[in-house]
Amino acid sequence: MADITASMVKELREATGAGMMECKKALVEAEGDAEKATDILRTTGLAAAAKKADRATNEGRIYTCVCENHPNKGAMTEVNCETDFVAINEKFAEYCKTFTKAVCHNNPKDVDELMASEFDGTKVQDILTDAIHVIGENMSVARFERIELEEPAALVDYIHMNGKIGVIVGFKFDNADTANNEKFKEMARDVAMHIAATNPIALDGASVPADVAAHELEMYEAQAAESGKPENIQEQIAQGRMKKFYKENCLMAQEFVKDPDVTVDQYIKNCAKEIGDNVVCATFTRFAMGQ
Repeated sequence: MADITASMVKELREATGAGMMECKKALVEAEGDAEKATDILRTTGLAAAAKKADRATNEGRIYTCVCENHPNKGAMTEVNCETDFVAINEKFAEYCKTFTKAVCHNNPKDVDELMASEFDGTKVQDILTDAIHVIGENMSVARFERIELEEPAALVDYIHMNGKIGVIVGFKFDNADTANNEKFKEMARDVAMHIAATNPIALDGASVPADVAAHELEMYEAQAAESGKPENIQEQIAQGRMKKFYKENCLMAQEFVKDPDVTVDQYIKNCAKEIGDNVVCATFTRFAMGQ
């Protein structure tokens, strides 16, 4: 039997991410053959992952990415694990990054399609299995969203509270160089931070889902009816409350958190004037852990 040295264990550990004792056991079983030891670790990892599959995953983190060479494309994922300790682990973050890049690159329609796809020559499901083995907890990709805007455009991402909240906001403009403008980047990040803080339900009034708007109006009409005032006054009351609802819940109409004297729409327009381009907020998405 070949002598299993500390350096052999160290090299296998660095290559696989498995624990020191697991690596040593695998090398002993493989009689010092690193390639066979890797296969052994992978097999035991599959077994371990199967045992962990039913364990609850109530913690995790949100991860975002914008394609470096294509700023108009990006993705956001929620990846779940069992404990908050793992959620803030850098190794876990690296796996989250890989899953999010896979979403951006493969554009899957759902989690099952994501798992069946390949990234960097490896099936995403196998990457997840390896992650469960290395991290030592059950893990899952809970959801994701991919955004792609027609060029010229740029997405800006923002992570808040150590991965508990994630935002991607997309802007359209006329000049492609605007994507690299420092004033634009500052403005876009400000808007992303605003979205993280206020959680708007839509971009503007026209973007509010019809069922949500109808429910709100029905509630305000019922409240107005209790006032006993004439019907035309009741209608004015209900419509006035709808306007307030849109102002408080639609991104463009909200008071900008860093300067409540202007709306988000006005802030963007003011910055666009400084940049010298027509900049429009086209879309946004916000994830919060567990929502």
